[in-house]
Amino acid sequence: MINHGLQTVTYIVSGVLFILSLGNLSQQETAKKGNLFGMCGMLLAILATILGESTEGHTLLLVIMVLASLIGLLVAKKVEMTAMPQLVAILHSFVGLAAVLVGFGSYLESQSSSLTGAVHTIHLIEVYLGVFIGALTFTGSIVAWGKLQGKIKSQPLVFRGRHALNIGLVLLSLLPLKGFISADASQGLEILLFMTTLSSILGVLLVMAIGGADMPVVVSMLNSYSGWAAAAAGFMLSNDLLIITGALVGSSGAILSYIMCKAMNRSFFSVIFGGIGQSVTSSKAQEIIGEVRSITIDETCELIKNAKRIVIVPGYGMATAKAQHAICDFVKKMKDQGREVTFAIHPVAGRLPGHMNVLLAEANISYDIVHEMDEVNPHLPETDLVLVIGANDIVNPSALEDPGSPIYGMPVIEVWKAKNVIVSKRSMAQGYAGIENPLFYKDNSRMLYGDAKKTVDALVATL
Repeated sequence: MINHGLQTVTYIVSGVLFILSLGNLSQQETAKKGNLFGMCGMLLAILATILGESTEGHTLLLVIMVLASLIGLLVAKKVEMTAMPQLVAILHSFVGLAAVLVGFGSYLESQSSSLTGAVHTIHLIEVYLGVFIGALTFTGSIVAWGKLQGKIKSQPLVFRGRHALNIGLVLLSLLPLKGFISADASQGLEILLFMTTLSSILGVLLVMAIGGADMPVVVSMLNSYSGWAAAAAGFMLSNDLLIITGALVGSSGAILSYIMCKAMNRSFFSVIFGGIGQSVTSSKAQEIIGEVRSITIDETCELIKNAKRIVIVPGYGMATAKAQHAICDFVKKMKDQGREVTFAIHPVAGRLPGHMNVLLAEANISYDIVHEMDEVNPHLPETDLVLVIGANDIVNPSALEDPGSPIYGMPVIEVWKAKNVIVSKRSMAQGYAGIENPLFYKDNSRMLYGDAKKTVDALVATL
């Protein structure tokens, strides 16, 4: 066992490791080191907590930890990279549920404890707010998982008066706080259950109001909520490290969400408050003019042979087809032939921030040729060929040209400005936003139908 002083020092070291982890995760080159720092910090935190002099029931605790670790290991090994966003979303729901359970347990324990006066009042406020944030995070994350998994339609749930309803739910949830502080155990539990129900409904409504194209931002925001829920649990349990960790996750998640909203020309507050500030246009989308034309493998190879500068735009279809390794082989062949190849990554490509970067890193594609959207767009008019691999909404011209489009105002990769564009897709199915893409009808665009991995393998073999 270790005393409180040594435990506090260990918590501080863990906190420093978590900060170093976040710092290194900000760059692809140091991301592995960041993961290592985070793992070491968490291991120290767990050991310090288990060996703390105030910790009891070690046998039961270890049994539960081993079982939970085995379940986590088995689930993580089965999850494909395409389902990683869903996994992240559902893990956020676990954090929210944990905060709710800790809140109820802490409240019931406080009724028989020696806490009095201002200390008891502050503790009850911590419990109330912690349960509120936790319940909202729990149900909101489940809805996000449902949308990402395809169990719930990606279109936003929009109805008249939804903002007033959301504000009403917030007020009805927080107004009983004064009565909760002065209530006895039975009445207080009823108030807590009432607030938890309202907060759970609020979580559903807030996330249901967000459209599919903005789901990566929502997942990032829910990550922030889960951090604040963990911090609230830390206050309830008087655990300094949990407070620090929760605050780090909460603040970093909020900052990432803000950066993504700025990159997508979206309102940060509209994401937080379920669409406030967004208006649904009554105008119809512009009529698409042109004809969709397909292209064969051999014809594509001819275009590639005549191209000196090639840009590859990966999307969720690449993840679904597991085509990243085939694309790596294609890039190597292009480089061997003296061609310039770069990748253009949209901030919300895939279903999670950094989704495409992780897939490309998994295939050992050099970070040097992976560029952000803003770096690539100015050079597209001088690009000979753009290969769009399974992307749709992030290369949709409607975002810039059609005020009636649901994604209008969202910055996109302007691939249509290149000399030639080849889009690799299984079919003409719409993207996650559920809208048509005029790119497919443009004169310099051709559709290369088929599974992305098989298509790229065929290109490599033919070349």
